[in-house]
Amino acid sequence: MTGVLDLQKNLYRVADLTVEMETFGRTLAQAQPYRTDSSSPADIVIRSAWQGLKEKQPHLSPEECEYLTTGWSFYNQLLDFDGMMLHASAVVMDGRAYLFSAPCGTGKSTHTSIWQRVFGDKVIMLNDDKPALRRIDGTWYAYGTPWSGKYDYNTNMRAPIAGICLLARGTVNKIAPFGGVPAVCALMEQTSRSRNGGPNWAKIAAQLDVLMRDVPVWLMECNMDDEAAILSHKVMSGKAE
Repeated sequence: MTGVLDLQKNLYRVADLTVEMETFGRTLAQAQPYRTDSSSPADIVIRSAWQGLKEKQPHLSPEECEYLTTGWSFYNQLLDFDGMMLHASAVVMDGRAYLFSAPCGTGKSTHTSIWQRVFGDKVIMLNDDKPALRRIDGTWYAYGTPWSGKYDYNTNMRAPIAGICLLARGTVNKIAPFGGVPAVCALMEQTSRSRNGGPNWAKIAAQLDVLMRDVPVWLMECNMDDEAAILSHKVMSGKAE
C-alpha cells in the first residue's frame, strides 16, 4: 500500500502545543504547515494506530484511517490543556473567529462560503471542519489544525472567538441568543466525545460550561442568500443596531 510504510515522526506546533506525531500520507501532507524545529518536550504524543480502525472499518483506506485516528488522538489529549474540538466551520474576520456548527449536511461550510463571497479577502478560512478551541489566560481562541475536512481548508493561526452559532435551515434568516440545556446538548453533539461515554464526557462537560459562560452562543435559521452572512456577522460582531 503506497505510503503506509513511509511513517515519519516529526514535531508540530498545533494550538500552541508541541505535538510529536508519527504519521504518513494525507495526514503527513496536511500537517506540513505546522512543522516545527522546536526542541521543547512534546505536550501531545500521537502514534500511528490506523490498523485498529481498518480492522473495524475495512471499507476505509489506510490514509482515511490514519487521518481519523490521529485526529481523535490529538483532540482527546487536547482536553488536558483547557481545550476541545468543535465540529464547525470557522472563519476569521477583523482578527476575530466566528464558528458555525451543525450536524453534517446542514450547510455550515456553505454558510462560511457565503461569508467569503460577501466579504471577500477580509475573511480567512481558519478550519472548515474541526477547529481546536483553547482557553488561555481567560480568553478562548480558535485554531487551525491539520484535521480540517474533506478539502483541507485551514490556516495555521489562532484568533479570539467572537461567537459560536448553531445553524439550522430556514427560509427566513433569523438569529437569537441560545443557551441552557438545549444549547449544551447541541454543542455536546458536535464535540469529540465518545459515544460510549467514559472520562471524556466529564472533561467536555466542564469545558463547555466555561465556554458558554465566556463566549456568546447563537441559534440561527438561515437560507443561502448573501443576507444570511450579513446578518450573522452583524449580530455576532456586536454591530447590530
